Amino acid sequence: MNLITKLLRRNISPARMAGFVVSNFLGLLIVCGALQFYTDASTLWESEESFLRNDRLILNKRVGGEALADSRVSQFTDAEISDLEKQPWVRSVGRFRSADFRVDAILPQGGRDLSTALFFESVPDRYLDVSNLPGWHYDSTSGTVPVVIPRDYLALYNFGFATSAGMPRLSEQLVSGIPLLLRIRSADGSVHTMQARIVGFTSRMNTILVPDAFLRDANSRFGRGEAGEGPTRLAVEVSRPGDTAIARYLEAKDFEQAGEQGRGSAAFLLRVVAMTVGAVGIAITLMSLLILLLSVSLLMEKNRDRIHSLLMLGAPLLEVGRPYSMAVIAGSISALVLALVGVLLLRSLYLPALTGLGLHEGGILPSLIAGAALTLLVAGLNVIAVRRRISRAWRL
Repeated sequence: MNLITKLLRRNISPARMAGFVVSNFLGLLIVCGALQFYTDASTLWESEESFLRNDRLILNKRVGGEALADSRVSQFTDAEISDLEKQPWVRSVGRFRSADFRVDAILPQGGRDLSTALFFESVPDRYLDVSNLPGWHYDSTSGTVPVVIPRDYLALYNFGFATSAGMPRLSEQLVSGIPLLLRIRSADGSVHTMQARIVGFTSRMNTILVPDAFLRDANSRFGRGEAGEGPTRLAVEVSRPGDTAIARYLEAKDFEQAGEQGRGSAAFLLRVVAMTVGAVGIAITLMSLLILLLSVSLLMEKNRDRIHSLLMLGAPLLEVGRPYSMAVIAGSISALVLALVGVLLLRSLYLPALTGLGLHEGGILPSLIAGAALTLLVAGLNVIAVRRRISRAWRL
């Protein structure tokens, strides 16, 4: 350490530097902690089966007494769908397709077949949480029709019907292995049979699903010619689940949302809380920046005559400003290291508690980048301020 550095560092207040480090540490801890929690918590709503995920809404019209006289009042018109697609919170709209024929499911039981009437619907694969299931694909050469049923249907059978009728309960694996026979009655009265198999279960759509390719083909072959009418349900992919504008729009249009509406609100609330906490952290970090700028300015103003004398004696500008710049950089790096350690400690506390909800560890890179960016901002602005003050002292 040279003589100039020793001389100037004697007047740098450790208490003021400690105050800057503490305030900067708190700001960085809040910003990086909020960002890290948001990164980890985002796995809750990114998972297809997450209880928070609700970025795909199922909409239908409210059914009133007029639907008894005209079933078309429950159908969405092209104008209504076009208006829905123009909303800022809508990414895309998918139309449900309904079976235009009668179909029965038959379960062979050694001569005593069990049968029940079914209904089929389909929707484009992008709106499904089961589109990546093995066996879901269908084309004209497929010998088996893949079917997906709601988990609620199986739960109703196991804990309602099976319990009261004394019948065995069925697991998802067992139901998936049971072969089914479909009896399709076409519009001309002919009967056709096809093999079917349950390939999966959904928690998000309360309907019996088949591939859209199958239903388009089956409607053209067996339908009554009513498949071209407007859809009665829509699958809507939204960009801001839980946004209050969605609820206001649905209420104004008299549309109903199927399923649990609170899931999207919970996800939206988590996002808002994380952004609010992050904003508070940024505000505290900026306050620490102002505190340090003020402290450095006061310190250099106090040592103005000494700095001017050193410059007049030929000391380089960078050499005179180095003690202050190094103090700023050292304090900023210390605050960043402490903040990152604090984030890791907080993370070790909330991760075990939220793992049971389906949370998975997210990457820590966003927090590192945000912390480093804020640190560079704080340190860089202060170093620039130091150099400007030194230059002014030279011109005295």
